[in-house]
Amino acid sequence: MTNAATRAEALHLTGERTVPGLPEENYWFRRHEAAYFALLPHCADAMVLEAGCGEGYGASLIARKARQVLALDYDVPTTEHVARRYPDVAVARANLAYLPVRDGSVDVVANFQVIEHLWDQDGFLAECFRVLRPGGKLLVTTPNRLTFTPDSDTPLNPFHTRELAPSELDGLLRAAGFSMATLHGLHHSESLRAVENRHGGSLIDAQLAVVMGSLPGQAAWPADLLADVAAIRADDFTVHDRDLDASLDLVAVAVRP
Repeated sequence: MTNAATRAEALHLTGERTVPGLPEENYWFRRHEAAYFALLPHCADAMVLEAGCGEGYGASLIARKARQVLALDYDVPTTEHVARRYPDVAVARANLAYLPVRDGSVDVVANFQVIEHLWDQDGFLAECFRVLRPGGKLLVTTPNRLTFTPDSDTPLNPFHTRELAPSELDGLLRAAGFSMATLHGLHHSESLRAVENRHGGSLIDAQLAVVMGSLPGQAAWPADLLADVAAIRADDFTVHDRDLDASLDLVAVAVRP
């Protein structure tokens, strides 16, 4: 379990973002972290703009490889937290509808688990196209609609405006003028499938059964489930281009011509 100091340093849970250092959030944190690790090579020695940085752990990961990182978020407490906790990252408050940088001024735009929250996805992608230099890359991760909200066109997560299937993300990026370099999916590895067998066959469903109906961070967790969730690592997930429709998250690299 984390201590009081760790919890005080972490941003509070809202249901909209995940944060590191909390056992009950560890599945989602590691799932997101795995996608960052998969895409880090594209950030090597680059000027990177992270559009929607959340808690900031991802921007800090990118900063290990990049020449410079500018992290943007709309929420003031979030940007203050990032500036305080991650001094290797430049941070600014911004509305993603208007990215506060010059045309063609960045090598990479990173947008991890954010596009599903945006009301104007086309307008945001137009801004990404504007700020990227020719040959620059847009890195996108987002929940796969086919597995995240499989039975409805209305997202289960109330913070999501529009979730995307693999073909929909591909079409959206191409319509914005990008060419697709890769479109991969994130999946559970064999190690997580073994854990799922201990919890009724679905680790996600087991967690949802605990937290649904409770305020973020207030649910009472069974000790065995919490222990298994807290032990998950990024390498318990795998990213590849097989069986995209069954993937948990989509992981895309698009290029500005």
